[in-house]
Amino acid sequence: KFLELCTRLTQEHPEVIPFLSNRHQKTSPDFLASAELRNVLARCLSRVRARRDKVYVYINELCTVLKAHTSRRKLALLPVPSSSSSSSPPPPPVSPQPPVSPAAGSPRPPGGSKRQIRYLENLLRVYMGEIRRLQERELDLAELDSEDSTYLQESRLKRKMMRIFERLCQLKQCSSLTGRVIEQRIQYRGTRYPEVNRRIERFINRPEVFPDYTDILKVIQKASARHSLGLARRQMESMAQDAFREVGNRLQERRHLDLVYNFGSHLTDQYRPGMDPALVDPELAKRLRKNRTMALTRLDDVISHYAQLQDESEEEERGRKRAARQRGTT
Repeated sequence: KFLELCTRLTQEHPEVIPFLSNRHQKTSPDFLASAELRNVLARCLSRVRARRDKVYVYINELCTVLKAHTSRRKLALLPVPSSSSSSSPPPPPVSPQPPVSPAAGSPRPPGGSKRQIRYLENLLRVYMGEIRRLQERELDLAELDSEDSTYLQESRLKRKMMRIFERLCQLKQCSSLTGRVIEQRIQYRGTRYPEVNRRIERFINRPEVFPDYTDILKVIQKASARHSLGLARRQMESMAQDAFREVGNRLQERRHLDLVYNFGSHLTDQYRPGMDPALVDPELAKRLRKNRTMALTRLDDVISHYAQLQDESEEEERGRKRAARQRGTT
């Protein structure tokens, strides 16, 4: 339907439809059978019907999407020259050329060309429009088990946008950091041992890391052994508990702030902090404060419980080793 409509509207420029067909033939078969292409075609068709004077704009938008999913054909390998060709006389020596002065020609900048940058920026705009359209669609219960549900399509498009954004930053030779709270480094100064602080800080700032009590304890034990701090076992366990509480709270606070600043979509742009129902409902605010106090208390209980279990397991391990040594001496 889209091709038929565009054929009627582009009769003044007959070369447009063959160009679009050529893009379609070079597109990956997997993308041609995907729901993403069907959504793009449906959106372009509805836009062309609404604004026929912009038909070339929407054809260019479709060509941009098709070009981003072009099949990559591998070049055929050249045959290896036979041994008979190795017996041929060597080529005559080339006379040395004078060195080229730096002023003769400026080297090409390592960044991308303006055409590449414009293409990727246009592709980001296309994907952003498609994501907004998917967010506005209602999710049917029948789609929950579908591999082409609205949420999965949106997730795939966002992953593609991240890859395009990283490539765009490479071409522009700029940092890919966006200033999000989750990207900010956490500094730790919770103990009086700088060696322990540095190791804990390095560990908690690794990407996709949310340490538990055992991880922090191992970091402290390695720092004590590496720098000969001579820390006692009880002292290291106490330091690990305090560090785990502080680090966990700061990581949780950072993730919470990042969620507050970035959660939602354009459909929730009208939200304001003053619209919190707990501000006008004292009973709800009281219940939320009670739940928070209960959560903090249970977190302390969990930490103490697992610390005690670890102490008991270490005591049992030492007891087994002593019993084994005694049996060996007898």
